[in-house]
Amino acid sequence: MSKILTTGITRRSMLKTTATAALVGAVKTAFPSGAFAAAQGPEVKGVKLGYIALTDAAALIVAKEKGLFEKHGLPEVDVAKQASWGATRDNLVLGGGANGIDGAHILSPLPYLMHTGKVTQNNKPVPMAILARLNLDSQGISVAKEYAETGVQLDASKLKEVFAKKKAAGGEVKAAMTFPGGTHDLWIRYWLAAGGIDPNKDVSTIVVPPPQMVANMKVGNMDVFCVGEPWNEQLVNQGIGFTAATTGELWKGHPEKALGLRADWIEKNPNAAKALLMAVMEAQQWCEKMDNKAEMAEILGRRQWFNVPPKDVLGRLKGDINYGNGRDVKGTDLFMKFWKDHASYPFKSHDAWFMAENIRWGYLPASTDIKALVNQVNREDIWRDAAKDLGVAAADIPASSSRGKEAFFDGKVFDPENPSAYLDSLSIKAAS
Repeated sequence: MSKILTTGITRRSMLKTTATAALVGAVKTAFPSGAFAAAQGPEVKGVKLGYIALTDAAALIVAKEKGLFEKHGLPEVDVAKQASWGATRDNLVLGGGANGIDGAHILSPLPYLMHTGKVTQNNKPVPMAILARLNLDSQGISVAKEYAETGVQLDASKLKEVFAKKKAAGGEVKAAMTFPGGTHDLWIRYWLAAGGIDPNKDVSTIVVPPPQMVANMKVGNMDVFCVGEPWNEQLVNQGIGFTAATTGELWKGHPEKALGLRADWIEKNPNAAKALLMAVMEAQQWCEKMDNKAEMAEILGRRQWFNVPPKDVLGRLKGDINYGNGRDVKGTDLFMKFWKDHASYPFKSHDAWFMAENIRWGYLPASTDIKALVNQVNREDIWRDAAKDLGVAAADIPASSSRGKEAFFDGKVFDPENPSAYLDSLSIKAAS
């Protein structure tokens, strides 16, 4: 920006003036995207971010490809592929200054598990923050082709008998997810438990990185898995298995990935954190537009990002779901949301559910103060500041940090004001 603002005031005299209230108002009118913040500018030119090859990382990739980080004063943002969620965690523990990363496209519960030291070496807490949600919906629960005759879909109980027979014959039933206590672990556990299958007793849960799911099912290493796209769609396209249900059928409009950052990086670089968030939010708005889906699939499919055929990405991006078991549904509303329905805003009530489920399965102690923990990690206040500077429409900014009660496909209801009542209502859990 030149030293002369278009209002005709020099930057020096602008900073010296005492009549700031009227001036700030004038500047905000002249620069709806927040020239006052821009005058201060980000403290650094870039940040090191990690991502896993999953469609819900799209906002970070699009922000990089479309020059949105540069637009918001961060020309040196590095978006680096991570091998697994464990590698993401390890690189976040290191931090960008030690050849790790400062932030990431991340499973929403993972910053909490790091913040509490539950998944770090020597249980050493690493203070973390969630700045935004990256998407809603569009993960999948996939089943090996050998179980097609069970007709299993949303009701997992159809697998109960066949799993029991396999175990009785000396076999092992393996349910794969991507990280203990992460979103995919919670979805597959919820689905199995709702069907009367105890994920701690009736199956063995195993950890497999998302890009390795299809290859592992191909060689018979697992019976069912839960992962994000494009891997469920690729499984169907390769004829190896089928989708029993998408996670939006379990809980419509559910939160999924987040933009997570080390808390110390945000403290040192508050302007840069907001600039980063603004770039990501703008990318989310671009990703939401149906007209951009084909280009988005092409970008994500590129060798340097996912290295997959764009068709493995595109179908479910548009809500076209070929389940691979004879069901092929076009134009559903189960597509991934990046901005619509407040998809970007990190509701505290959603993080409360993630914490309750981590208590349910024994990853967090029952004594965990959910509300206090969520208040430490969830930085929806930064999101609101960024939204204001970005000129986000009032209708796209939630009035409350709670979305209220949430209903699940099996009739269970989660009230964020009373997580213990929800936990009491569940018959299958770690202690059962």
